[in-house]
Amino acid sequence: MPVPYIRHATDDDEEALGRLDRVTWSALHSVQPRPRPPYEPFFTERFGPRDHLVAELGGVVVGFVRLGFPTPLACNSHVRQIQGLVVADEARGRGVGRALLRAVQEEARRRGARRITLRVLGHNTPARALYESEGFVVEGILPEEFLLDGEYVDDVFMGRFLAGPAPGQVGS
Repeated sequence: MPVPYIRHATDDDEEALGRLDRVTWSALHSVQPRPRPPYEPFFTERFGPRDHLVAELGGVVVGFVRLGFPTPLACNSHVRQIQGLVVADEARGRGVGRALLRAVQEEARRRGARRITLRVLGHNTPARALYESEGFVVEGILPEEFLLDGEYVDDVFMGRFLAGPAPGQVGS
């Protein structure tokens, strides 16, 4: 089985990532309505190529992860947050999600983070199992935070500590 190739996104990934984001949309992991034309650009002022790692299998884009800050506060700049992890249906079960998760943790460390966090919907059992297997722990739950397809769903906060960066590396 081929190993996923993980790289930083480039401007040239705009179309492939936007398409992947749309075709993988599901109420299992999204609180936003299903995307409809005309589609918004994938890269925005808030999240550009620098904020994404891309997974390829055989030269085809099959996943991405978005890394951001949980808040704009300087006192919180030692924490990074996974703000999207997507794997194409045909690539599931091939180690793509795990490879992206490991790569984004390393990228967060490289950028000076001490902790990494994420939010996941309570009913997304496969994602929660993956995160737990990579050392993330539940740090809080907002019960019935979202109403999706007529069902109330918990918002689960997960996080983990990373190897500590050298002093002064925060905020790169």
